[in-house]
Amino acid sequence: MNAILECANVYKSYGRNEAVRSLSMKLEPNTIYGLLGRNGAGKTTLLNMITGGQFADSGSITVAGERLNAGDTPRETCYVREKNFYFGGAKVKEILQMASAFHPNWDGDFAMKLVDTFRLNPNKKIRQLSRGMESLVGNIVGLASRAPLTIYDEPVLGLDVLMREKFYRLLVEDYTENPRTILLSTHLIDEIAKVVEKVFIIEAGTILLTDDVDNIRVRSHLVTGNREAVERLVAGKRVMYKEAYGKETLAAVYDLIGDEEKLAASRSGVAVEGLPLQKFFAYLIEGGERIE
Repeated sequence: MNAILECANVYKSYGRNEAVRSLSMKLEPNTIYGLLGRNGAGKTTLLNMITGGQFADSGSITVAGERLNAGDTPRETCYVREKNFYFGGAKVKEILQMASAFHPNWDGDFAMKLVDTFRLNPNKKIRQLSRGMESLVGNIVGLASRAPLTIYDEPVLGLDVLMREKFYRLLVEDYTENPRTILLSTHLIDEIAKVVEKVFIIEAGTILLTDDVDNIRVRSHLVTGNREAVERLVAGKRVMYKEAYGKETLAAVYDLIGDEEKLAASRSGVAVEGLPLQKFFAYLIEGGERIE
C-alpha cells in the first residue's frame, strides 16, 4: 500500500535551534494517527513543512506520491491550524463558503449540520467568537473537507470537556463512513487514546517512537519493588526509564512481560502494572531515547 505522506530525514533549523532533525515518518491511507509531543517539541514546524507553509533545510517530503518543493502546497490536503488567521470581519458561513472552494470533496450539507450540532451562529463574525468557537469553525472545515489527508494541530484548545468529547465522537463517526488519513497533533495525550490507531511520539524535533496504540497498551509496564528483583525481571527488556529510591527501584518497560514472569515477580514482592498512554508518554520523554 502506497503511503499518502512520507517524510525522509527531514531537517529544519532556525539559527542554532534545531526545530526538526533527522525526522522520518510515513502515513498510510485510511488511518487515524496521533502526533504526540510537548509544546516546543517540533510538532507545528513539522506540520508547516508537510503542508507547504515552510520548506525543509534537507530531506524530502512526499504527499500522495508527489515530492514537495519549496513553496509547494500539497493537493487534497486540509490543514486545520492551532491558530487560524481568518479574516475577522467574515461571518462563519462565509468562512465555510470560502473553504469549499479549496476542497473538491467538500460536503456543504454536513458543514451546516455541524454548525447546528456545535450551536454556532452562522451569521456571527469571526472576531466575535470565543477561542473555543473559533476552534470549532476550523474543526468543521476539517471534517467537511473530506480531504484524503486531514491534519489538525491542537484541535480542541479552548473547548470544554463536553465539546471535546463531541468533536472526537463526530470525527470517528464520519471517518467510519468516509475513510481517509487523519493526523491529530496534540499534547493532550489521554484524550486521543481512544481515537487514534497509531502514534508518533516526537521530542526535540525527532521521532522517539512509532507504534500502534493497542501494541503500546500490551507492551508498556511499570515495574516497582526491590532493586535486585526488578533488575532480574527487566534484564534483556527495553527499559524506557529507571529510577532508584532507597532500596526500591521503578522501571518503565516497553516490552512483553508474560503471565509466568508476572507471577514470579509477585512472589518476589515486585508489582507489575500497565501504563496509561499519558504515563507511557511521560516516561518515554523523560528517558529521552529513541525506541526502534
